[in-house]
Amino acid sequence: MKKKGHPDYQEVLFIDTATGHRFICGSTLKPTETEVFEGKEYPAYKVPISSKSHPFFTGSQQFLDTEGRVDKFKKRYDNKKKQVEKLAEAEKEKKEKEKEAKKKPAAKKVATTKKASEKKDTAEKKAPKKAPAKKAPTKKKTDSAE
Repeated sequence: MKKKGHPDYQEVLFIDTATGHRFICGSTLKPTETEVFEGKEYPAYKVPISSKSHPFFTGSQQFLDTEGRVDKFKKRYDNKKKQVEKLAEAEKEKKEKEKEAKKKPAAKKVATTKKASEKKDTAEKKAPKKAPAKKAPTKKKTDSAE
């Protein structure tokens, strides 16, 4: 190993500020404070939470399970079942509307074709009849050379 490539490893005194618990652990930290622990002076580093004050390790953490796992499962899948039923109902209604829509346009087409033919008849009646085109008068040839 290179001599200057790695930080110095030393024993450091860690102090839990929540409980005051102290323990020694090897670290590369370089704290400026020092304290005496078990008759020896160590660099000291203050930590806000350690295994002595963390709720998970102390057992003071409470797991609130207001409903059982089976109840949660049933509730979740009952909701999904209701959603599936709603979607099925909506699709059924959509199909019924499509069937009704298919029946109605057939009747409308007959009515619209009658109206279209009536429109043609009225358009022919209203439009003035074109007079036959007149022929342009032709010039009579005169014998001027006679």
